[in-house]
Amino acid sequence: MLDPQTTTDKPQGAAASLLNGLTVLEAFSVAKRSLLGVTEISELVGLHKSTVSRMLSGLDEAGYVQRDEETGRYRLGLGMIGLAGPLLAELSVRRAALPHLEELTQATGETAAIAVWNGSNAIVVEQTASTHQVKHSAAIGTRYNKFASSSVRVFLAELPSEETDRLLADRTILREGYLGLEDPAHEELVGVRDDGFAVNDGETTYEEYGVSAPVRDYRGEVVGCITASAPRSRVQHLHSQSILREAVLEAAARVSTRLGGLPRGTDPGR
Repeated sequence: MLDPQTTTDKPQGAAASLLNGLTVLEAFSVAKRSLLGVTEISELVGLHKSTVSRMLSGLDEAGYVQRDEETGRYRLGLGMIGLAGPLLAELSVRRAALPHLEELTQATGETAAIAVWNGSNAIVVEQTASTHQVKHSAAIGTRYNKFASSSVRVFLAELPSEETDRLLADRTILREGYLGLEDPAHEELVGVRDDGFAVNDGETTYEEYGVSAPVRDYRGEVVGCITASAPRSRVQHLHSQSILREAVLEAAARVSTRLGGLPRGTDPGR
């Protein structure tokens, strides 16, 4: 039986209902059975049967559980997959990308990272740091919300134009400091999508150079973004722009392949 909440400062109202609903869902993992009845769940979680029945009705409507017509019992619904999907995608992308990030850093000597999109930011979920004393790096969990960021533009290029407009209009995505500010955002993003990569040449900070390319899964959808970052002065001195670009494109293609994505240059079904 799950431990009922025994503190005197129990959540009330909507918070209590939310916690009760989550407790009911947890019963399915505790029981190790796919089908559970109201009485069984009530005994497992320590909630009254009427409360459990009410929670299950709401969860059924939302698609998080499904009522079996023959037995009247409940099983977890497909809505749970949708709820956990972003987390599962993040974990699989990160795991698939790590060896290729290491190869990218070894080949270029620069920092390699992979980011995922949370709807408003590009978030770094893994990186391998450059071995140079002077380098560009970002801690795991770093969020980017500037249009000038190459990773942000890679993700924006995949969104419907109205969604991009909304993110720019409410300043969720900031466009200040971007050298292409005079150009329409949509034209810039069409270029990113057609080219298959985006470049940040000193546009977020004068010292940084970055190039990003999308990672696609088996559906052809962008689920991540590979970025190589370096001090701009070193890139200019070594004239390594094309080397970094090709290395990032190759790394992104290899990670995409591991995720069942289409090879580089193949139409992803857009």
